[in-house]
Amino acid sequence: MKSEDTPFEGGPMDGRVLPVLLGPTGHPPRTYRIPVPDAAGGPPTVLVYRRVPRGHSRRLGLQQGWKYAYDPEGATGTGGARSGLKWPWSKPGAEPGTTPGTTPGETPGATPGGRRDDAHE
Repeated sequence: MKSEDTPFEGGPMDGRVLPVLLGPTGHPPRTYRIPVPDAAGGPPTVLVYRRVPRGHSRRLGLQQGWKYAYDPEGATGTGGARSGLKWPWSKPGAEPGTTPGTTPGETPGATPGGRRDDAHE
């Protein structure tokens, strides 16, 4: 597997550079979790770092690579607000199991408010 030396900013890993394995697209993972063992023998603390662009070139504005920034509140998240696959026709915040364009209590194909259409009479 291919790896890339990636710098870390903020938190306990500030200033360190670690080799990070790249995915099939050639990018490092969006989040990098580092378990730190507890000295008292309790559960380990997990440090969470999020991938951010390292910088852009002056002339063409091309991205120079990636770095990881410390996310102190990121221990609860899994990498963003995504849950499962996101399709282009999905609306943001739509509940799973509902057809796009309907509300959770509405029947698909009904007119707004669930009333019958005049054409059905």
